[in-house]
Amino acid sequence: MLPAEIIRAKRDGQVLTAEAIEDFAQGLADGRWSDAQAGAMAMAICWRGMGVAETAALTEAFTRSGQVLAWPEAGGPVLDKHSTGGVGDKISLMLAPMLAACGAWVPMVSGRGLGHTGGTLDKLEALPGYSVDVDEARLRRTLATCGCAIVGASAGLAPADRRLYAIRDVTATVESVPLITASILSKKRAAGLQGLVLDVKCGRGAFMPALPDARALAQSLVQTAAAAGLPAAALLTDMNQVLGTTAGNALETADAIAFLTDAAAREPRTLAVTLALGAELLRLGGLAPDAATATAALQRSLDSGAAAERLARMVAALGGPADVLRDARLPRAPLQRAVPAPRTGVLQACDVRALGLAVVALGGGRRTPGTAIDPRVGLAALQPLGSAVAACDALAVVHAADEDAAAAAVAAVQAAFTIGDSAAAEAPLIVERIVV
Repeated sequence: MLPAEIIRAKRDGQVLTAEAIEDFAQGLADGRWSDAQAGAMAMAICWRGMGVAETAALTEAFTRSGQVLAWPEAGGPVLDKHSTGGVGDKISLMLAPMLAACGAWVPMVSGRGLGHTGGTLDKLEALPGYSVDVDEARLRRTLATCGCAIVGASAGLAPADRRLYAIRDVTATVESVPLITASILSKKRAAGLQGLVLDVKCGRGAFMPALPDARALAQSLVQTAAAAGLPAAALLTDMNQVLGTTAGNALETADAIAFLTDAAAREPRTLAVTLALGAELLRLGGLAPDAATATAALQRSLDSGAAAERLARMVAALGGPADVLRDARLPRAPLQRAVPAPRTGVLQACDVRALGLAVVALGGGRRTPGTAIDPRVGLAALQPLGSAVAACDALAVVHAADEDAAAAAVAAVQAAFTIGDSAAAEAPLIVERIVV
């Protein structure tokens, strides 16, 4: 088929045939479609949209463009979780070993930081020696011995999407819901999953701050997954404040280890979202009949130390510290500076995106693709909304590489918080559950 005719059809609002969509995906993978044609097609989809059937066909075509994994040796249901990204969101680091301790097989293909949000792979690479780029044989060995493996996507998984994503990034088409949906789900389908839960963030720190937009994405993901034969559920979760008390790679990794090993270190909002996402997966995988049973099993995995032990085995198997629970060998920034509250009052609101960008400015995120990051830097001891503070009380502690960066971050954090005379109404943590 001629690429120009397929582009024209979508440009004019037509529903594309499965054959046209397959041609597009294969043309991306084998280079037959040029970057210009791919960009034009992405813009046409962004402008005209796609129905569920088209989006499912695009997902499947992207999946078939490369390797599709299967797990005949799996000791349990093959499950995974995907988050649309948030500030302080370290849930994957805790949830993968918790699921493994409950009998699941968790090949978690994760990503790096994007914009103002942190990335799971960047957090894990704060651990000296941890390898996120592994071959299939090592991935299978790790899963066989640990039940979970958090790694990056290989070049062989959904290569059509890999190429298109790079083009979308420079053609103002990243926000297209059908393209986001196909991008996420094709990699999950290629990973051979049997169940998927989606954590779709909404609020000031989310990529889709408005609830209607976040809901539309969650519905697209769940409906398309169902059409593609992948059981899935989505939770819309609040991102109007940082999830937990830290933002920054080594700081969040240390928090995740503490979460698994110390009940007192389990920040309530983080624990609630982790248990809710895990409960959806245990039900999808047939490992629990209902939410209450699933939640109890996940809590036991924490309290018994079984989840922590799974994390330790996974980190060692993937090249990290041999005993990460005792000595994670995480790097520490040379400077720590408290952020003084400018006035007495109650924390009413927070510009979470601004906090994420403050971490990026410290060196904890990428301004351009491929830039090296400083895993040491970030924000710690972030106070939750509703906290009463006196003038000069610490709103957070900045971890920085030098004085200039620390001073800029202190000012950014002060500006991000709104302090009033009384607490604002608290937003629900889990806004909505979406299933087919």
